[in-house]
Amino acid sequence: MITVVKLSPRGETKIQYQGEVVEHLSHGVIIQAYWSHLTKNLGYTSFEPGDRFIEYYYTDRWYNIFDIASAQGVRKGWYCNIAEPAILFEDRIEQVDLLLDVWVSPEGETLILDEDEFAADTTLTVRQRNGAQQALQELLQMIADQHEAFSK
Repeated sequence: MITVVKLSPRGETKIQYQGEVVEHLSHGVIIQAYWSHLTKNLGYTSFEPGDRFIEYYYTDRWYNIFDIASAQGVRKGWYCNIAEPAILFEDRIEQVDLLLDVWVSPEGETLILDEDEFAADTTLTVRQRNGAQQALQELLQMIADQHEAFSK
């Protein structure tokens, strides 16, 4: 088991949970985790108890990717967090969340989320803002090309 620690731009712990490492990458790790909270309806999808998350964390990229399926194995979509490159420890993954998120439906519809929150935040550094904006463009290109985690 490995603990995922999602940090705010200020370095405060926002959430932490456990998953299981399924693959080590040259610059990251893939874990599997399950939604264990109450149903969270986001409007465009909902996370429900038992949903399986295959989570891709990279030490050289400013985002992570969650490939989400229902407990019955039906893909719900991909949720992507724009974040600083992950820091991997033996027992945990730490990543600073940079507020922007991307949702991709199984049909390929893409939503960029929390742009207002990103624009209004006064704690992000110039480095974080630049990294986030570049990462968003890289991620949108990966989605358009159906590359890596987005291959169907």
